[in-house]
This record gives sequence, C-alpha cells and structure tokens, in this order.
Amino acid sequence: MFVIGLTGGIASGKSTAAALLEELGAQAIDADLLGHRAYERGTSGFERVVEAFGRGVVGEEGAIDRRALSERVFGAPGAMRRLTDIVWPETRRLALREIADVRGREPEAVVVLEATLLLEAGWEDIVDEVWVVAVDPETALDRLTRRRGLSREEALRRIEAQRSLEERVERADRVIPNRGSRADLRRQLGAAWQALAERRAQQAVARSHAAPTPAADHA
Repeated sequence: MFVIGLTGGIASGKSTAAALLEELGAQAIDADLLGHRAYERGTSGFERVVEAFGRGVVGEEGAIDRRALSERVFGAPGAMRRLTDIVWPETRRLALREIADVRGREPEAVVVLEATLLLEAGWEDIVDEVWVVAVDPETALDRLTRRRGLSREEALRRIEAQRSLEERVERADRVIPNRGSRADLRRQLGAAWQALAERRAQQAVARSHAAPTPAADHA
C-alpha cells in the first residue's frame, strides 16, 4: 500500500484533485469529513466540545452546529487550540482505521488522504508522501469571491488565517500547481500518478532482488 497525504490551502482545488486521483484508481479518504464525525452526537468528542464551548454550539436537532462552533473559534487561537486538541486525535484514529480497512481489501492500493490540516496536525508520519495542491493567493482570492460569493474582505481573512503557500511547498514531496483549468489539473495529476507507478514498480523490483534466496534442500 502507498498513502498520499493530499493537502492545500483554501480554494486550491484539493477536493477536485482527490476526485481526479480516484478516477485514476486511488482510494480517497476525506479527513475533513472524518473530522465532523469526531464530534457527532453520542460520541465522547461531542461531550468534550460542548463542555469546552457551551450548549450554544448545539443546534436545534441536537447535533453540533458547525457554523456556531466556527464563530467561536475563528480568529481566537486559544479556542481553536482547544477544539483541535479534541478533534485532531480522533480524526487521526478514524483515518488510520479507514486506511487499515483499505489495506485489508486491497494490499497494493494507493490511498489518498485528503486533509486540509495535514501539516498543522503533524500527520506526515501516517503518509508516504505529501502532495500539495498549490495556488497563489490572488487566484484563491478570485475563486473565493467569484465562485463562492464571499466579499473580498472575508476572502482575505480566510486566506490570511491559514498556513502560507511557501510553508506548504517547503514540506511537500510533490507540488501540483493549480492555476488553470480542470483539464490542466488532470494532466498534471496523470503525470504524477504515472511517475508514482513507475517508482513503485522499481521499488518492487529492487525488493525482489534484495530478497534472500531460499537455501536448496539437500538429500
């Protein structure tokens, strides 16, 4: 098995990249969705979030209201740290379980763990390579205002609240620029996928050559 940790900043297109990698044959795991499961109603994470942030973050249906929770923690480093201390360990546990499930079904599979906060959470140790979908701040700003309808001020606030592109690129094993079209992104991912397949094939050959030859039986 080979695990790609796929990450990128807001509006970078990492979810599109994950979907395209699935088309190429990868098994995708969305760590952001797992993060929501980490505090579902009835879990210990739910109780800890309510204890930390109050009943005001619980919606009318009894589940955590993610918008209300976001308002409590966005721009408040101490509150955000309290939340991540609850959510990140549980999300990691769920991700590892899903990776193990894939390994049980397909031992040679390539898994893509899509995680916005992969680097912030320190999850490099559970992936084999880190792939960063990279987009410059101006392109991200344009996408957020045109496609998501955010004001320029709100879009800038969200971009500035995250890790810089330079920091992500510095820690990446592979960088996938994504300033162009979906077709451009598909071509780049296709080339990266082919390169990965070739590396894995070479590694398999090297392992087979390094394997000890069984001793011959003697009468």
